Amino acid sequence: MADYIAELVEHIKAKNPAQPKFIQAVEEVLPTLKPVMDKHPEYRKAKILERITEPERVIIFRVPWEDDKGEYQVNRGFRIEMNSAIGPYKGGLRFHPTVDLGTLKFLAFEQVFKNALTTLPMGGGKGGSDFDPKGKSDAEVHRFCNSFMIELWRHIGHNTDVPAGDIGVGGREIGYLFGMYKRLKNEYTGVLTGKGINWGGSLIRPEATGYGAVYFAGEMLETRGETLEGKTCLVSASGNVAQYTVEKLLDLKAKPVTLSDSGGYIYDEGGIDRKKLKFVMELKNVRRGRIKEYASKYKSAVYTPIDPKLDYNPLWNHKADCAFPSATENEINKKDAQNLIKNGVYVVSEGANMPTTREGIDIFLAKKILYGPGKAANAGGVAVSGLEMTQNSLRYAWPREEVDRKLYEIMKNIHRVANETAAHYGVPGNYVAGANIAGFVKVADTMLDLGMYS
Repeated sequence: MADYIAELVEHIKAKNPAQPKFIQAVEEVLPTLKPVMDKHPEYRKAKILERITEPERVIIFRVPWEDDKGEYQVNRGFRIEMNSAIGPYKGGLRFHPTVDLGTLKFLAFEQVFKNALTTLPMGGGKGGSDFDPKGKSDAEVHRFCNSFMIELWRHIGHNTDVPAGDIGVGGREIGYLFGMYKRLKNEYTGVLTGKGINWGGSLIRPEATGYGAVYFAGEMLETRGETLEGKTCLVSASGNVAQYTVEKLLDLKAKPVTLSDSGGYIYDEGGIDRKKLKFVMELKNVRRGRIKEYASKYKSAVYTPIDPKLDYNPLWNHKADCAFPSATENEINKKDAQNLIKNGVYVVSEGANMPTTREGIDIFLAKKILYGPGKAANAGGVAVSGLEMTQNSLRYAWPREEVDRKLYEIMKNIHRVANETAAHYGVPGNYVAGANIAGFVKVADTMLDLGMYS
């Protein structure tokens, strides 16, 4: 079976030569599935691996829009509808200059397993554009979102494909997109998640990914009889996920000490408290400023700008107990992983998607630290998106406490399933294998039930 998987990986690499992130995701997942493939020859006969690594549908389209100077601009839009075996496609929209086909295929592939782990009926998808909202006026973002939805609307629907936000797509963008969809379709349905509370959104949705990553870390620590109380925590990024990771860490009496953005990072040895977090939220969510302003306001903090000559990220080179990578893919490389271990970190809970390179993951697994991969640890965001879809279908909004309780129970269950699955297949404590296998089996069994053409 190992030869079959290796040959399949090589075939996928040859077929997708300019998609390194997609290949990285495939290389991370497929080898961990060997034990379950050995046990279930019917999966190989039905070509489940070949089918699950090929999108059901890829949509690429041009997005023309007009800037504030009256000049026409053209960007490229995408939607990857990866797998709908267990429900409508579900996954975010990313607006960022680095967006390309391979990046979105990797994200959609990961989303299939992540969504399956939530136990909610959601398939996997991802989309976005190489449009960069940074530095654009509200009017420019509005015009771009309108143009983007003028094409996307014909491919999505509350029973077909339900996009959400991601990097570069927050509440403002979701509002513009939903407004245009509603006008084009002439109906009011839950076709997007991450909506505003006044127009169909769910309480706890903005907080969900960050809260979920912290809940998952807490569950991992519980297996060793520990809690997050008193733990020093490194957090990357300073957007939605990072902000609410810090908030939940404070709720559980941990001490977050770092935040970052594309310009650099701050290290506040005394800890980021609620007052400082409030400043960060206003800085990033309202003024859209840079994190270096934190160090200007709080003299206890040190700001370190990005140094492109370094082969490591100094944010991960501080004494700590826990790390919450919440920025983007491959932000922790081999040297960063070594620095984390050297500095005493023994809990890593990924708020971002695939933030650790293959070499970094190998180090975490070899050292047997508590390592929660993104498809398990950051599933809280899509879990509450699923709960938002449920509330939209019911035409009823649950109170904050109920949504938070459901989120906690989902993350607790994801941890339990990943942990038990890893033990069952002979790799106890390996949450990477446990999450991959558990998510895969649910989708694979459904694909067998639905037949070859599903």
